[in-house]
Amino acid sequence: MSAGEKAKAKAEQVVGRAVRKVAHAVHKNTLEAKGAALETRGRMRGAKERTKDSFKH
Repeated sequence: MSAGEKAKAKAEQVVGRAVRKVAHAVHKNTLEAKGAALETRGRMRGAKERTKDSFKH
């Protein structure tokens, strides 16, 4: 997994989690869903890169 892609995946997870928690605190359901989607996209990006790495070896 390249360092850049790994950083993007982790950043999306962290930002998504933060957005989701803040939105939950202020009762903004649509923003909370967007934060959850961003967090999930970061997790999937990381899984994709790990899968690509497993085929390289």
